[in-house]
Amino acid sequence: MTTRPLRVLSVYEGFFSGGARALHTSVVTGLHTGGTQTHRVLAIHREVQRESLRQRMADDPRYRALRQAGVRVSSLGRGWDDPADRPFDPTELARAARQAAASDVVLTLKEQPLRLVATDAFGDAPVVACLHRSDPEHSGRGLGDLLAAAASGRLAGAVCCAYSTRDAYAAAGVPEHLLTVVPNGIDLLRFRPAGVGRRATLRVRSGIPVDASVVVLAARYDTMKDVPLFLAAARVHLAADDAAHVVACGAGMSLANPGLVDDVERAFGDRPDLLDRLHLLGVRDDVPSILATADVVALTSSFGEAAPLCLIEGAMCGAVPVTTAVGDSERIVDGIGLVVARDPHAVAAGWAEGVSRRDELTPALVRSRSRFSRTRMVAAYGGVVERVAGGRGVGRRVESMRGVPVRVR
Repeated sequence: MTTRPLRVLSVYEGFFSGGARALHTSVVTGLHTGGTQTHRVLAIHREVQRESLRQRMADDPRYRALRQAGVRVSSLGRGWDDPADRPFDPTELARAARQAAASDVVLTLKEQPLRLVATDAFGDAPVVACLHRSDPEHSGRGLGDLLAAAASGRLAGAVCCAYSTRDAYAAAGVPEHLLTVVPNGIDLLRFRPAGVGRRATLRVRSGIPVDASVVVLAARYDTMKDVPLFLAAARVHLAADDAAHVVACGAGMSLANPGLVDDVERAFGDRPDLLDRLHLLGVRDDVPSILATADVVALTSSFGEAAPLCLIEGAMCGAVPVTTAVGDSERIVDGIGLVVARDPHAVAAGWAEGVSRRDELTPALVRSRSRFSRTRMVAAYGGVVERVAGGRGVGRRVESMRGVPVRVR
């Protein structure tokens, strides 16, 4: 008697740089290689325009990670210039229907793909929305699609990456019984502190003195990240400490982005001499190595964040997380970092304190590692999928001795 794994399809709006896609990709690869579920991914767009960059699916590290893990990835083929609200044509719906027909459960990365999943192409497969915001009112038409899916019964559940996410979506009208919190986790083998020798080597390779104090922001160029506040704080911090260096990496965080150039000019116009110690790296595939050089991992976001991966990743690399109060950030850094007011001088003072207290906080950072485990997170997502499948009567095919397929709960 053989039992086939549950077949799960994840629908992405597209592939582009961002914590939610990195997180969901980690979940999919973990569950796919676990043996009890098989996963596939369908992207609506094959390329997108984000943070002043045109980002192709085939070039994306998350796409490559999925393929390397044996996950099938396909796309409806929309380009970067396709309007988000363009109706799906018959060819696109036929492609989607083929993917849906081979699926027991459908996951959506955020609520935006629900506009596709709500079509007849997806039949009655149970749907789980994976939510990664603390401000659903800023998700465009996505919130309306989510509420409609809940009201119609199509939405079988929603995984919230943070308690702030659960509370915000419940307040927006999503029934609380559908909302399950699964806190973010990361690969602790990839994100770990560097030894003294490796840390020094990484700094030298980055053009940073071995004995410098280093603050790192790992974030895309987006309004929610409040890059002007980050740069204003960087100016204060660099002016106050001649040994300080500030690093930023992420989509749009390079001088190829005209918006960032303007922000830098406004922040450093009267102190261009400080710019030698501001490192704007753009998109990087070696984020763990960059974070391993840091004394402090910074976040200056003003809204939208849920459980920011950058704080977790930086902390697990040995940096003290210093953040504004947004989403679950205060919960994440409790006992291992600092929460600061939304003011450049307060942020800079928090960075300086984080640098000075790094040795003091290192034991707490080490002790906290188990609560940020990717293994825990993947198992919890897997449990939600299994529960939804069972609750909707989605069974696994069991081949009897006579070869007659039957359904089991």
